[in-house]
Amino acid sequence: MLRTMQPLDTTDTRLLMALAKDPRRTVVALAQKLGLSRNTVQARMTQLEKKSVFLSFERRINPAALGYPLMAFIHVHVDQRKLTEVTHRLSEIPEVLEAYGLTGQADILVRVVSADAEDLFRINGKILGCDGVERCDTSLAMGELVPYRVEPLLERGPRS
Repeated sequence: MLRTMQPLDTTDTRLLMALAKDPRRTVVALAQKLGLSRNTVQARMTQLEKKSVFLSFERRINPAALGYPLMAFIHVHVDQRKLTEVTHRLSEIPEVLEAYGLTGQADILVRVVSADAEDLFRINGKILGCDGVERCDTSLAMGELVPYRVEPLLERGPRS
């Protein structure tokens, strides 16, 4: 579940839009671009960091560059009494990039990367080997159609 956060104001969203367009921009350059003082930008950046607005840099690293060009989504069906244990075991598998608890047919959606189909089969076996996992349904990602993005939400502005 996504965490609820204190809403951002228009200045925050303008700052985030500028960063989305050029994440390497300095505080001084951001201040000039937005018509704000350097101190205001620095204070806003500090507050945004404290609010956990920024995701980890790790999310920007392409697993293909590390030798994992294949991505798959695995729907994991688990014995609900062992959900915590299964989640812990999933976190120990390096190829598991993220996992979400779901409603509906499956209990957990896991995004994994692998070197090739044989490696994916091995990873699937590791997941199936977790005590409490009843079965898995694996879907190979054929291509990214809409990449991760927040810019359209920033353009819309904060919801009140």
